[in-house]
Amino acid sequence: MCAHVLVADDDSRQAEVIRRYLLAAGHEATVVHDGRQALEQARRLRPDLLVLDVMMPELDGLHVCRTLREESDVLVLMLTARTGEEDLLLGLELGADDYLTKPYSPRELMARVRTLLRRANRSAAPRPSHTIGRVTLDPATHRVTVDGEPIVCTRGEFAILAAMCEQPDRVFSRAQLLHHTRGIDRSSTERTIDVHVMNLRRKIEVDPQRPVQLLTVYGVGYRLTAGAA
Repeated sequence: MCAHVLVADDDSRQAEVIRRYLLAAGHEATVVHDGRQALEQARRLRPDLLVLDVMMPELDGLHVCRTLREESDVLVLMLTARTGEEDLLLGLELGADDYLTKPYSPRELMARVRTLLRRANRSAAPRPSHTIGRVTLDPATHRVTVDGEPIVCTRGEFAILAAMCEQPDRVFSRAQLLHHTRGIDRSSTERTIDVHVMNLRRKIEVDPQRPVQLLTVYGVGYRLTAGAA
């Protein structure tokens, strides 16, 4: 599929390489070199995907990702020289859909781009909506509401919630939920699933510290229930 990709990287040479690969693949590409421009252009252009470097002037990529995730579900592929697990998990907590650590090859980046776009396209295929307790999930529109109020989910969070909505009260292991996020954030681990669940609880539970819908089954995994009647 042809997509509009916004590239935000203060390394002008690297950004140009990414732009050329995107154009060769049939995509439209816009390039900016600082975080403030990334935020402004993402709001103005509404791209299908944002390739976002973490370390940038004006605003860093983490700040941009956090702000955009409060406003939209645009795909975010973050680029970072940080390789520690906590740094990667922080990006996912803020709403990044995938992470690529430097140095990387342009071909690997394009593979990630294709996978994210393909998965997003598949998720738009018509499927019935589900209402479980206070939560309603519509796969056709990629929309989640809680008590009728819309919430913004990353694609990893949405994939987990969609799988659990299709089989309420089933206990899913972390490995099973990890399978549902493959192709969204390829660097996922079972620890990543815990982060996604924590983020979902913040969005769907009245009290995330005392969840009544997205429950932990100790030693096994998680299940989604309708909650208290």
